[in-house]
Amino acid sequence: MKKYAAEFIGTFILVGIGGLSVVAAVEHDMSPLVPGAFGFGLGLMAAIWAVGHVSGGHFNPAVTLAMVLDRRTGVGDAVGYVVAQVAGAIVAAYAVVASTWGEASEAATFINNSPGMQDEVGAAFLLEVILTAIFVTVILISTKTDPKRAGLVISFTLVAAHLASIPFTGTSVNPARSLGPAIAAGAYESLWVFLVAPLVGGVLAWVIAQVVKPAASDA
Repeated sequence: MKKYAAEFIGTFILVGIGGLSVVAAVEHDMSPLVPGAFGFGLGLMAAIWAVGHVSGGHFNPAVTLAMVLDRRTGVGDAVGYVVAQVAGAIVAAYAVVASTWGEASEAATFINNSPGMQDEVGAAFLLEVILTAIFVTVILISTKTDPKRAGLVISFTLVAAHLASIPFTGTSVNPARSLGPAIAAGAYESLWVFLVAPLVGGVLAWVIAQVVKPAASDA
């Protein structure tokens, strides 16, 4: 249960800090690009350092799927992890809404993922697959080759992913991160893109890791 609690807490930290960063930017008439990118990236870093040592620090169903394929996580634990991640994201999204005011009362809408116009769904799907594949590949490889510094590399890779795609999709690369705000906002249009694409990206990352076949670090 400690592992599941850690996944809940870590995902709450990730979505809570990231979401509040976006809301704060919007409230002050700023572009959410940089605040959102660093909010989610540094939120992940905080989560990894706080509870990552307990569960392995997935905080993302796409990461958990890749870890199952890589035989680092059992199927039973994976189910518990995903339930905890989704619950953490939902609670975080509602916490963001409850703790903000003014224009930010629409916080869940501000942090909800969207592919833009309906005819951009295909592009959004492809972008989320590519960025998730990059992000999860970094996780799979860095945690084997350089586990001591993996947390930093992983967190700043998430920053880079957000800088690359916030203007286009709001950046998901994490089904739980998308589902929480969608439920809080009551906005489910095209949600499937942000649930399915990151999982496809997670599988692709595992395939890439098999090709690279990194050796475990002795550090």
